[in-house]
Amino acid sequence: MYYFASNSDSDRNLPVMNIEELREYCLSMEGSEECLPFDEVTLVYKVMGKMFALIPVDRDTLSITVKCDPEKAVELRERYAAVEVAYHFNKRYWNTLYPNQDMDDREIKKWIRHSVDEVIKKLPLIKQRAYRNLLRPNH
Repeated sequence: MYYFASNSDSDRNLPVMNIEELREYCLSMEGSEECLPFDEVTLVYKVMGKMFALIPVDRDTLSITVKCDPEKAVELRERYAAVEVAYHFNKRYWNTLYPNQDMDDREIKKWIRHSVDEVIKKLPLIKQRAYRNLLRPNH
């Protein structure tokens, strides 16, 4: 299990989000799957075959890369030190979030959910309907 934490005195009283919590939350998204398509140290999370999050496990600092609405992506970068342009991704849509900094766990989870929503809304309508049916299988 991987844990990442800050050693600064100001962070000692803050809860520390760890990689297992990030993994569990990503896997709790309806229809999500975890895979290693790039290498042995980069966890990728997909819905309907499309990536919504990426977590490198070989870094000293915990991070997760998520897809964002382009306007919101810029707003997040301006608002939080914990948000940066995603390296090796389309800078317009992808941000890297660093838990355990100035963005709380609830906010991190909100942007993971937003990433799933962004991925789903870019799918063909038939796949969007199929995903919605996963959310409410009895309808």
